[in-house]
Amino acid sequence: MEIKNNTTFMALSPHNGLSYKYIAPNSADGFTFVCFNSLTGDKTMWETGIGAKFINQGHGLLTWNMRGQANSPFSNGEIHEDNIVADAIRLLKKVEPQNPVFIGLSVGGLYAAKVHLGKESYPCLGLVLINTLREIGPRLSWINKSLVRLVETGGLDLLRDVYSPLLFGEKWQAQNRENFLKSYSYTPIKKNDGAWHLLKAGENTKWNVNWETINVPVFNITGLQDQIFRNDKIIAEMLTQFQNIKSIEYKDAGHMIPVETPEQLAKDILKFIERL
Repeated sequence: MEIKNNTTFMALSPHNGLSYKYIAPNSADGFTFVCFNSLTGDKTMWETGIGAKFINQGHGLLTWNMRGQANSPFSNGEIHEDNIVADAIRLLKKVEPQNPVFIGLSVGGLYAAKVHLGKESYPCLGLVLINTLREIGPRLSWINKSLVRLVETGGLDLLRDVYSPLLFGEKWQAQNRENFLKSYSYTPIKKNDGAWHLLKAGENTKWNVNWETINVPVFNITGLQDQIFRNDKIIAEMLTQFQNIKSIEYKDAGHMIPVETPEQLAKDILKFIERL
């Protein structure tokens, strides 16, 4: 089944809003997969990948772009962690998706957890974390700041050329290498660009979730070829904090599992929801 182009817009204020798409489950016992982007992500990644497979099984899908991402306008000073989480809660309260299961990629998993746990929370029935678990020490703090420096120097093209071999698994790299390092000419990003504001927000994101307080089943997925965010010792320690968690590893994938192995990811998530 192909997802029809029924993207909707939710205004947050005169100059701020979210582009989103919602497809309801086709039965009363169907789940809605609520997908949280990474900071440089786009909702189409979910819609053209695992989302279509969920819909084929009768489930629903809710995707959106954060302020600063494609077709989601913003005002200066309005892109930060508190608003990212609050915007998601506001959208969820508007849509009221049936039987929500949250799926977050990278920092999107952190935002999903905060939506579930926050003071003005919108709870889910299950939580899927894809390459989310980490601790921000000196190395990752350095990396977060270097992301901003790279785009200020050469835009998103330079960022992709430098970081893609570290983020993606080698199978994906072999299939997509020709799409990178195409030019020696890079254009710095402008500081009024949404991507710059989102990456700056990433510098200040607080990884302060009390994972032990999550009272729904959690499914953690780690790509073993993620050369940036993965730290096996830290992940193992963090997994012990959860009340109810299943964890698996993808040996042939890196950080961008929804792009690299969508078939297997959809299959594993559909198996996970059988527990709910």
